[in-house]
Amino acid sequence: MDTESAATGRPGADVNPDAEGRSAEAAETAETPELDVLAEAPAAAREVFGDRFDAAVRYTELLATAGVRRGLIGPREVPRLWDRHVLNCAVLAELLPSGSTLCDVGSGAGLPGIPVALARPDVSVTLLEPLLRRTTFLEEVVRELALENVTVLRGRAEEMVGKLAVDVVTARAVAPLDRLAGWGMPLLRPHGQMLALKGDSAEQELADSRAGLAKLGAVEWTVISVGEGTLETSTRVVQVKAGESPGGVKAATRRAKVARAGRNAGAKNGGTTGRGGRRRAR
Repeated sequence: MDTESAATGRPGADVNPDAEGRSAEAAETAETPELDVLAEAPAAAREVFGDRFDAAVRYTELLATAGVRRGLIGPREVPRLWDRHVLNCAVLAELLPSGSTLCDVGSGAGLPGIPVALARPDVSVTLLEPLLRRTTFLEEVVRELALENVTVLRGRAEEMVGKLAVDVVTARAVAPLDRLAGWGMPLLRPHGQMLALKGDSAEQELADSRAGLAKLGAVEWTVISVGEGTLETSTRVVQVKAGESPGGVKAATRRAKVARAGRNAGAKNGGTTGRGGRRRAR
């Protein structure tokens, strides 16, 4: 499991900056695990990442070093970074339409967003994360790997409604499905989809969340497996497809409010008042 959810509880959870600073400082002093496990990547990695294989290797090295020191990845996860984390996330690429836009909510160490961006350079990925030390790590990774299709955005998902709209929302180890849908669905464009990596809990979480998903504008939901034939253990994903109004009534109201504010600001800054009080374009 990614350690992001343990620290925040949810994307946008209130965090004491001093406490975060102390925990980061302590993590920086932790011993870095040996990197022998990275000496030979699984054969599947070359298949999944293609000509970005070297960048995927470097990302995995960064997770095992800086990611551990900064408390983004647990030291015990290092021996299974490829199978349980990097490749487990990258196979989401199978579900993405060509040229789509994606937001990884509560991105943490960049899982699943960065592996997906590496596997699918045609997909524009936004890594949405509220905590500064995590966005700092993500920005460093994006620069080092020269990921032109990735943007790092610091903020809470609920703050982005009306400001960010994408075809796909992803999340891993962030929150139970019902809460996650409340944050992720409003960020979708009409007929977009949310992909939540859920493992063995997928069916139960979906069964518990169906009524809530319908209220959030979902019209179809299912549990699917990806990576079959590529990974030893396939990735279990809850796929939720939105209808015309993703996020439901509250999200639609919020989007309309943001749009009105934008139009009013544009009118105020983009015109002058002529005779009779009528606004005249410059």
